Amino acid sequence: MKLLVVGAGEMGRWFGEVAASQLGDADVAFADADPDVAEAGAEAVGGRAVPTSTDERFDAVCVAVPISAASEAIETHASNAERALVDVTGQMADPVAAMAAAAPDRERASLHPLFAAANAPGNVAVVADESGPVTDRLLDALEAAGNRLVETTPADHDEAMETVQAGAHAAVLAFALAADDVPEGLTTPIFEDLSAVADQVTGNAPSVYAEIQATFDGADRVADAASRLADADAEEFARLYREASATTANPETEDES
Repeated sequence: MKLLVVGAGEMGRWFGEVAASQLGDADVAFADADPDVAEAGAEAVGGRAVPTSTDERFDAVCVAVPISAASEAIETHASNAERALVDVTGQMADPVAAMAAAAPDRERASLHPLFAAANAPGNVAVVADESGPVTDRLLDALEAAGNRLVETTPADHDEAMETVQAGAHAAVLAFALAADDVPEGLTTPIFEDLSAVADQVTGNAPSVYAEIQATFDGADRVADAASRLADADAEEFARLYREASATTANPETEDES
């Protein structure tokens, strides 16, 4: 299978590596706005680099660019896709619509790996808008690499990301910004767990998280919840505590108010 990966960043390289390792006949090419990045991606998976202006045709094209650039990249590179067009951009409603408009006669799928490449394999959200033998082979390759495919819809995925990504990231970053230095020995397991998550979130590229916040709602609800907790008296705090416990499916706690 001839595969072009547009965008040789973290997730583009991850997708190219899966294809190269799981498809015995994979010919993987990378195109990136930075030719050096494309060369590095190609070297990492034993593939090749091509310019973004290439008119070469491929069995499949995978668009792996930032969310804000997805629709333009799909429109630009749909002509390179002879049989299938997929994306791993992280949002689904707009890419699915863009692929349908740009490649109505080809196989199409939107994929979202719900993990950083360093933590692969994991869950991969899938919208198979127009499935066929090429997209089926790519999905089989993802499963063979140990990933769990989760079929969804663009609306359900994007709504979930408001909580799973935008809200979760905002809560973790707010904790990191609000936390003071704590003397050694005066931490708790909960604090240590949150600190570890904050270290994980803040150890990546801020541009990725900025794109998520710009794309999905969710941070405003975290801010509102924090404000409600900060302003609550004992009775209201206990009510909010019980509400949170029910939301997270914890056993009902004893009312100590």
